[in-house]
Amino acid sequence: MGTHRALFITTLALPLTGWTLHAAVLTRRLQAARRDPLTGLLGRDGYTARARQLINRHPGDALTLMVDLDDFKKINDGRGHAVGDRVLAVTAERLTTWAGSDSAVGRLGGDEFALTVRIAPAYQLLRLDHLSALLAEPVTVPGGASVGIAASIGAANPNRLGTSDLSALQRAADTALYEGKHGGRPVLATVRHTTAATINSRRAGRPGATATGRAA
Repeated sequence: MGTHRALFITTLALPLTGWTLHAAVLTRRLQAARRDPLTGLLGRDGYTARARQLINRHPGDALTLMVDLDDFKKINDGRGHAVGDRVLAVTAERLTTWAGSDSAVGRLGGDEFALTVRIAPAYQLLRLDHLSALLAEPVTVPGGASVGIAASIGAANPNRLGTSDLSALQRAADTALYEGKHGGRPVLATVRHTTAATINSRRAGRPGATATGRAA
């Protein structure tokens, strides 16, 4: 009787095990689909979900960044797509290293990246300066040559701006980014940066690159 019962339980467990494995495969495929194929970073949807989670859990320490490579189109058009892709891949590696494990790092398209990280407010400006210096290091490209690059960085903190809405934080960070293009330093957004036009309208018509790094 005990043997029959054991066989019955085993028979029931087989379909459950199969479904568990199937679910695991689907989860891995979904995670892969949320990744940018060139850099391995989160795509827009995956980044948004993870960033919102971090902001909701840690509003005081959360910092949302928008990062834009300066004159990337000139590199992509003048040096070739292989060089442009290498610059994007190295930039992604540097962003991931800087952000650490408790973060969300995504590529929104072209040379535009977004991050949400946890940094105590007292250290946020210092860490932003460190990131700017890190991203400005030359990149070794196929053939062994070095390409000089630089990035513009804008950042927004929920408590500083009085909002935990990711879209509002990104809009403020994006405005701060463009302000920083004239000063050569990262800019931490203030309340006045929240009233700017939307990211899409500001970027509309601006020369850039497609999701694979090719010039649009």
